[in-house]
Amino acid sequence: MDATAAQHSGETDQPGGTIDVVDIARIMQAIPHRYPFLMIDRVVEVIRNASAIGIKNVSINESYFQGHFPKQPVMPGVLIIESMAQTAAVLVVETLGEEAAGKVVYFMSVEGAKFRRPVVPGDQLRIHCTKERNRGQVWKFHAVARVDGISVAEATYAAMIMDKPGA
Repeated sequence: MDATAAQHSGETDQPGGTIDVVDIARIMQAIPHRYPFLMIDRVVEVIRNASAIGIKNVSINESYFQGHFPKQPVMPGVLIIESMAQTAAVLVVETLGEEAAGKVVYFMSVEGAKFRRPVVPGDQLRIHCTKERNRGQVWKFHAVARVDGISVAEATYAAMIMDKPGA
């Protein structure tokens, strides 16, 4: 099955073109998240239908640091996982192109999450997200978050693309 036929059947297996940078404006067009829950600042590389690298600049100004933890701020692991999911959502939208209009990517499951070291203000997360497979509306990914080239977290997770509520 060629890539075009595969895409129309709901199975996309062939990597597509590369996009160098997806800036914050384009991210906000692709996914519905907004402050304080937008967990990526930029996607520096997208290989359609294959992988993406998301960037999260971790700042002391993040609201969650007020309570996690006031004297020793650490980015919550669940928010690192969310940044992975948002990077994957951008990959899905960029892969589907116009087919993604009027749709939203919902996080479904997470497996094998590992947290290797704390992420603190001043760190820059580089989220390396790789598509493992997709069938119909369900996509599966593996991601590794790194700071200065060192793995700080990883997980395998699934997402589903659906019509936006009210669409």
